[in-house]
Amino acid sequence: MHETTLILIEIGALLFGMSLLGRLAIRIGISPIPLYLVAGLAFGNGGIVPLGASEEFFEIGSEIGVILLLALLGLEYTAGELLTNLRQSKIAGLIDASLNAVPGALFALVMGWGPAAAVALAGITWVSSSGVVAKVMRDLGRLGNRETPTVLAVLVIEDLAMAFYLPILSAVVIGVSLVQGAVAVAVAVGVVSVILWVALRHGPVISRVFTPDHPEPLLLGVLGLTMLVAGLAAQVNVSAAVGAFLVGIALSGRVAEHAGRLLTPLRDLFAAVFFVFFGLTTDPADLLPVLPAAIVLAVVTIATKVGTGYLAARRAGIGVPGRWRAGFALTPRGEFSIVIAGLAVGAGVAPQLAPLATAYVLITVIAGPFLARVPDTAWFRGWSRQQRSAAMRSARG
Repeated sequence: MHETTLILIEIGALLFGMSLLGRLAIRIGISPIPLYLVAGLAFGNGGIVPLGASEEFFEIGSEIGVILLLALLGLEYTAGELLTNLRQSKIAGLIDASLNAVPGALFALVMGWGPAAAVALAGITWVSSSGVVAKVMRDLGRLGNRETPTVLAVLVIEDLAMAFYLPILSAVVIGVSLVQGAVAVAVAVGVVSVILWVALRHGPVISRVFTPDHPEPLLLGVLGLTMLVAGLAAQVNVSAAVGAFLVGIALSGRVAEHAGRLLTPLRDLFAAVFFVFFGLTTDPADLLPVLPAAIVLAVVTIATKVGTGYLAARRAGIGVPGRWRAGFALTPRGEFSIVIAGLAVGAGVAPQLAPLATAYVLITVIAGPFLARVPDTAWFRGWSRQQRSAAMRSARG
């Protein structure tokens, strides 16, 4: 069979199967993300029927999916709202790093993997998956909730922090000199600063480049600019997600409104591809030996991430239900954790880190959509009311 024909058959069959899984998820009232991941595991490396011909398509599609998820999130907010949320959440960002990076670093040291692995595993357990969190919040209809800007601010702080962390990690695992590491960090900081300055100061000028009255040029222009900025950001070790998010922030008015409607179907397609690709590249056999350790690490850091979101929402003046929703929404880890593990293992640091990171991310990504629904359940709302009542009685007494 011709290779192109095989690629079309594989892509078509998998997309059709994903459609059926999406309908099943709607019927049983859950996010389709866990089902997409299971589909990827079933048809990836070591799966039931490996699909090798179309892997490159899904790899590129997964990158586009993350970029579009963050770009459309950026379109939901103005530059002023972003700055306000970042100012309000800077303490939450410090709490986030302390609560979630430290368990990973300690775990690596206890396992005897050394300081370089500790730096890598700290990043793996620290950063939530912007792509997964964005999709879960959209699936649950929470983009307009009061706690959503706080969740978004924590994610943006983490993604911006990656601009500094990734060059430092690269320097640590490769063993470059202090000067070389400082230069890499300085370049990353400069690029982020320039993108942020342009987005905040010249957003209206950028919006005037596009016309909201002609869908085709608007779609091509906004998509092209988003991918261009994301690619340039990634080229200098800055998160492509940060670049895409800031493009979304820079656009405003009717341009942002119309662009959001046009890009939504593309986002839905490629976001689904992202989660399937994650499963496709994972061999289930490699996960079993590290599964107990990954479960322990996941339980600890899910709890610390819930605490992070709760504290951040409380500082922002959000009510108790919104605090819990913010905390549970932040639990999934994803794309950055895999990138970090790849950097470390590629440099010869602790080969066990790759399967551990994969199992850990899969646990949090599968658990995340289910945990995000917990604050809306009747039993949790009842328990939360009991806790508030007990706290009030204690304060009066």
